[in-house]
Amino acid sequence: MTVAAKIDRSAPTTATRRVAVVGGGASGTLVALNLLRTDDGVRVTIFEPTGRVGLGVAYGTADDRHLLNVRAGNMSALPDVPSDLLDWARVSGTTFLPRRQYGAYLRDRLAALAGERLSIVTERVVDIAPAGGGFLVHEGSGAATRFDSVVLAHGNQAPGRLAVGGRGLPEAGWHIADPWQPWLDGLAPAATVVLVGTGLTAIDVAVSVLDGRPERRVVMASRHGLLPRPHIDCQSVAWVTPLPEGPLTADGLAALFREQVEAAAAHGVDWQHVVDGLRGPTQSIWARLPLPERRRFLERYARPWEVRRHRMAPEVAARLDSYRTAGRLRVVAGGITGLRETSSYPLVTVGGEEITAHAVVNCTGPLTDVTRSDNPLLIALLRRGLIAPDELRLGLACTPRGEVLDAAGRVVPGLLTVGPPRKGTLFETTAIPEIRVQAVEVAGMVAARRRRS
Repeated sequence: MTVAAKIDRSAPTTATRRVAVVGGGASGTLVALNLLRTDDGVRVTIFEPTGRVGLGVAYGTADDRHLLNVRAGNMSALPDVPSDLLDWARVSGTTFLPRRQYGAYLRDRLAALAGERLSIVTERVVDIAPAGGGFLVHEGSGAATRFDSVVLAHGNQAPGRLAVGGRGLPEAGWHIADPWQPWLDGLAPAATVVLVGTGLTAIDVAVSVLDGRPERRVVMASRHGLLPRPHIDCQSVAWVTPLPEGPLTADGLAALFREQVEAAAAHGVDWQHVVDGLRGPTQSIWARLPLPERRRFLERYARPWEVRRHRMAPEVAARLDSYRTAGRLRVVAGGITGLRETSSYPLVTVGGEEITAHAVVNCTGPLTDVTRSDNPLLIALLRRGLIAPDELRLGLACTPRGEVLDAAGRVVPGLLTVGPPRKGTLFETTAIPEIRVQAVEVAGMVAARRRRS
């Protein structure tokens, strides 16, 4: 895709509305794609410092062993064209594509619409200020441009800093604070790597470290020691029975899930289809939980639910099984309980055993509390009071439709967000099937705002 490094900074005409999309990963690309295909009256500018739209962390990997965690049949960028990805990739709906290939698909679909109405700016946005019914978007270079609407599509933040015994890990060559930065090329052929976290990121890193390197060892450690469950090869209709009316509780939801699994099993249906059946109503279920019950769910049930909800491809699960059988991969509950620095590599205590770690990799998942972010834009918006954390500190305070709420809890007209920043409001909002629906909704809201002006 051709990158437009400059944008028209003149005053907008009354017939054209300018929309800034801050972030060019999957969320931002889906928003831009749907704005361009549904509204002829908008000009879209994507601000993406890397210039690599459609990729972000999720789809920026170059490792073809990193697969989608959702079957291709559910990953179309266009909700109204469910077969779009299948037609593009020429695969069956049950395929788990390499994530790199999905990034190429998003870029290709956006490129097909790229023209004078789309600009891509390789500058970091450092501030956004209300201005004349719209917003001034300030770039790191010092340039500022007025837009009628702004969509915050910054996606997931980097992981929070690792600490052992209340002490943060030092900056050292063996401490990999961001697993997606280049570091594997310098790893010794017989290295032992400690991955802090046992989620999907840790699985990707384990595959990259171990595959083709039989002398390497990986220890994955987390509080629960739970790995994502695998998808099953077969597919059937998602299973769910009618949900109860009235107030919900976290404990009641857990009991309901167990009952649904038991009822499904009695009919020969696997638990995976119960999870898939609950995916659709998850957002409405979350909305019905009072705040204290949401907190209890996060504390007591979130991780057991997530390892069932966000599953890994069967091929990836088979790789992990082979590593564990060969004694090259160990998964430990309890996390890291001790770390002693030496002149070369640290001695890390995991599962009661002290081991020499050639690398300690932070795979704990994204930081969600925006008040702890080091993102200059989020810091600036917090200072302005233009954004606020949601009550659970899972993302931004916003309405279910993605309208951003300021520090006083008021809607900021024209300021929207999509994807992971909506987690506190929707909970289920980090996967493509949900984000693509949000992108269509945002496009409709921008068009409605243009018609009202």
